[in-house]
Amino acid sequence: MAYTIAVAGKGGVGKTTVSGLLVRYLVEHGLKPVLAVDADSNSNLNEVLGLELNMTLGEAREDMKKGQSQGMTKNLFIEMRVNQCLEEAEGFDLIAMGRPEGAGCYCAANHLLTASMDQLAGNYRFLVVDNEAGMEHISRVTTQRVDLLLVVSDPSRRSMTAAARVAELAKEMGILAGDAYLILSMVRGELAPELSAAAAEMGVELAGFIPDDEALAQADLQGRPTSKLPADNPAVKAAFAIFDKVIPAAWRQ
Repeated sequence: MAYTIAVAGKGGVGKTTVSGLLVRYLVEHGLKPVLAVDADSNSNLNEVLGLELNMTLGEAREDMKKGQSQGMTKNLFIEMRVNQCLEEAEGFDLIAMGRPEGAGCYCAANHLLTASMDQLAGNYRFLVVDNEAGMEHISRVTTQRVDLLLVVSDPSRRSMTAAARVAELAKEMGILAGDAYLILSMVRGELAPELSAAAAEMGVELAGFIPDDEALAQADLQGRPTSKLPADNPAVKAAFAIFDKVIPAAWRQ
């Protein structure tokens, strides 16, 4: 099965940028194929990766719920739709969760979708899941446990507290099979000792920080894919150093 890395954090803290850079890191280090899963209902991982998004899993659920199986069994129909949702790129594929648009129960559709996603994930070496703040979104996409959780926060105590709660929630839900780390983003200058002490106090290990970078901010503002910044960009170098640290050596072979 794929090694599953989940990236979580509050909105606006840079978690999708971290997810995009993580996908790039895995591909450039030969750790492919990679499946990038955008589990945020406000899908924008495709923009970070520089891909067009033509269909979401939410739309597949809608079609199945409306009975638009076109004479096929529901299993075959949802499998077809899942494959249609895949956006292919060099070394990785992207699939977006999206969100349901109508009212009513999505239990049956979600069950089939989860089964199809689990089968699909078996074709990849790494699974990178960009989440909303809560970890319950994982269970809507795949039943696989999370091998590595990266919680992203800006350098404020309130945001760090929220990040620590996400890590604790993952443990309470029993979906975290490995380690959880905190990544601080948009850090100006050197990291204040108080922040390192606060992370230790909250019980989540600080893996490192990503500097507040003007080139990254400009790329985001102009709608350019932030995952494609130059290799010598400070934010890219800092992110790659963190990934060097947190991804187990056994999975690099």
